[in-house]
Amino acid sequence: QVQLVESGGGSVQAGGSLTLSCVASGDTFRSYAMGWFRQTPGKEREFVAGISRGGNIHYADSVKGRFTTSRDNAENTVHLQMNSLKPEDTAVYYCAARKATIVTTNHRDIDYWGKGTLVTVSS
Repeated sequence: QVQLVESGGGSVQAGGSLTLSCVASGDTFRSYAMGWFRQTPGKEREFVAGISRGGNIHYADSVKGRFTTSRDNAENTVHLQMNSLKPEDTAVYYCAARKATIVTTNHRDIDYWGKGTLVTVSS
């Protein structure tokens, strides 16, 4: 089992930047593909970015070119650097772990979730 704790959410104006971090504990971090999802009220949780055990990265089209994810296996941490933020990026962002080699874009395939951190982008 793995526990995930996100940090770094907050409020920012459109065009600004934020960096989210997620620290994992409780199991071998290298065993997990890691990802970020987000959710707004009344909508399903949607895939944002993911990084496989081997470091392969996949982004949702809506954030490609603006967001960057990375992992530090020595620190059991995954990051999401968010640049050029837009009001439509406003959501609760969740760190996700899947005990598999590759990333999934389907929230139903995630094994563990963090509690989420709110990102608010004002116009």
